[in-house]
Amino acid sequence: MHARAALFDLYGDHLRPRGGQASVAALVRLMKPLEIAAPAVRTAVSRMVRQGWLRPIRLPQGAGYGLTPKCARRLDEAALRIYRAGTLPWHGRWHVVVLGPVKERPRRERLRAELAFLGYAALSETTWIGPRAAAELDALLAAEGLRADRFEAALDGDPQELVARAWDLAAIGEAYERWLAEAVTLISTLPESAPDDQVFAARSRLVHGWRNFLFRDPGLPSELLPAGWPGEKARVYFEQEAARLLPAAAAFVDRELN
Repeated sequence: MHARAALFDLYGDHLRPRGGQASVAALVRLMKPLEIAAPAVRTAVSRMVRQGWLRPIRLPQGAGYGLTPKCARRLDEAALRIYRAGTLPWHGRWHVVVLGPVKERPRRERLRAELAFLGYAALSETTWIGPRAAAELDALLAAEGLRADRFEAALDGDPQELVARAWDLAAIGEAYERWLAEAVTLISTLPESAPDDQVFAARSRLVHGWRNFLFRDPGLPSELLPAGWPGEKARVYFEQEAARLLPAAAAFVDRELN
């Protein structure tokens, strides 16, 4: 786990419900079980400040960092999909986003990555679809200075064929199977009497691996997925183990924040 990704996970999974802030010393202590050294934590925090995800603050414990509104929106959007408790409802209509042409390649690639994170897939260079409107879409378009036509529509043709065209379901399914095998190995090697910091580390790795699916799986409706979709079995395992390990992980976080 890279320091920046681990910090996003920490703020989203633990610090957001606790006010979204922590001292630098606490961040260093919380990253230690993940074998992330203090210099890497400080470098990652500085980068996140430059990118507008964190803001410097003063806390009773000393210098620290809190969430910016931009980061809070991103973490809330992510949490809705990470802990989605099954496939979200779908009413047969797609959210369609039609953008104007973007000439600059770096900007195009950044926009493509951001839209994929929000659950959209490209039908063409300018037309994107998602199973539902993303709450963060307006902020993304505003940040990029883009205008877009947005509407809901029941698109022509077989919806399953449209899904197969827009998303690589075979690759996503294989990724779920690999993740589940690795997650079972990770959790099965955790001793029953493991100390809180070790549980925190194991749960953090579990959440980090699962969070990566935000970039690949938009949470498609079950009626558009193949029978025996491996993502469902993986989701059940994730939610079960994440909940089981949470009390010990939370106790470690609370202790290190004080």
